Amino acid sequence: MSNPNKLNTSTKEEFKLPKMGESITEGTILNWIVGEGDSFQEGDILVEVGTDKVDNEVPAPFSGRLLEIKYEANEVVKIGEVIAVIQALDDAESGSGEKEKSAQDREAEVAQEKPSSKKEKPKAKKASKETSNVEWKPSARGNQFYSPLVENIAKEYHISYEELARIPATGENDRLKKSDIFKYIEDGRPAQFAQPEQVGKSAGFQVPDLTFDKGKGKIVEMDRMRQMIADHMVFSKHTSPHVTAYVEADMTKLVKWRNENKAKFQEETGEKLTFTPLFIQAVTKAILDYPMINSSLDGTNIIVKEDIHIGMATALPSGNLIVPVVRQADQKDLKTLAKDVNALVVKARDNKLTSDDTKGSTFTISNVGTFGSLMGTPIINQPEAAILATGIIKKRAEVIEYEDGDKIEIRQMMYLSLSFDHRIVDGYLAGSFLRRIADYLEEDKK
Repeated sequence: MSNPNKLNTSTKEEFKLPKMGESITEGTILNWIVGEGDSFQEGDILVEVGTDKVDNEVPAPFSGRLLEIKYEANEVVKIGEVIAVIQALDDAESGSGEKEKSAQDREAEVAQEKPSSKKEKPKAKKASKETSNVEWKPSARGNQFYSPLVENIAKEYHISYEELARIPATGENDRLKKSDIFKYIEDGRPAQFAQPEQVGKSAGFQVPDLTFDKGKGKIVEMDRMRQMIADHMVFSKHTSPHVTAYVEADMTKLVKWRNENKAKFQEETGEKLTFTPLFIQAVTKAILDYPMINSSLDGTNIIVKEDIHIGMATALPSGNLIVPVVRQADQKDLKTLAKDVNALVVKARDNKLTSDDTKGSTFTISNVGTFGSLMGTPIINQPEAAILATGIIKKRAEVIEYEDGDKIEIRQMMYLSLSFDHRIVDGYLAGSFLRRIADYLEEDKK
């Protein structure tokens, strides 16, 4: 008499991607541990699957053979989709003396535990002298696929793909695991500035392996904010393909209007009238004309922001840079903008800015002219699509066209430069937006 619990070895079964948490709807195939035609034992790991929360190892529900793989590595699969076809083997074929389990038991084993909601956040230790003197051997993984979890961790800690490629990996086929990247962060990120190792010979340009003489002098350790700024800048340059456009604005009318009205403005409002609120006002009006510039990229989706929150890059007493935010700039008149700008500048000078004061910007302005710079090529404040730099306002002889002929006059001129993310902003949009800002600055002020 046959055993009713014994599996039919001639039956093929669909192996579906199991549920991996209530909020998870899809996963990415990272690596097949078992290949087509290979046998496996109950509980063996068949495949590794990555999600945006955790990487999962999916075990075999019973002993058997993998007949067909439906999805290859790096492909995204919906939860419940058939990812493989497997066949059960009896005890003799599989070499296992264990009793086969019921279909209900097998389904229960495949189900994954809900991932913990607590985030593991390792603290990076300061690089010691011993660490800095160690010769670092980067990995030769090159342009490898990384799981969504690893990419999210890298984004949180501002680790570029180049730096990821240098981290020693312990996963199958040299795959970088969560534990690898956390250990690397805890070790103080020793390969942060290492040169990538050249593998083989290339017909193209290769970065030479140079040893630079950095000279001798006073050693100044970067404070935490400077390290964060450095990480953010490197991450931004790696993430966004930066392109910079330039225009000139004739600021003569605006400078004259401000000089004539700043004393009256302060008397009536109690606020100093600097150029910053005037710049914010012009930028805000231009964003309303070209809303796509007020956006961010999320995967393959462009998020066009409903709110206009203008960040203004501000120097702290320590010399570090911070970006306080003027919120809902499109809903404020010049008096309110001046009040908000002045309040944020005072808080920055007194080191009293809060986290709420510096988050949520949708577009940033950097006034490099404050330091006497003619123009600048600013780095995008992620995850924004663009950033504006305003140069110094400088008197210059310009040729002005009139109906009765051209004349040379002394004019107050300023360069505007816009760095933009070429993934989502093209030259036409960037140039039109930048020109529109200049047009608003050149208008007669009423």
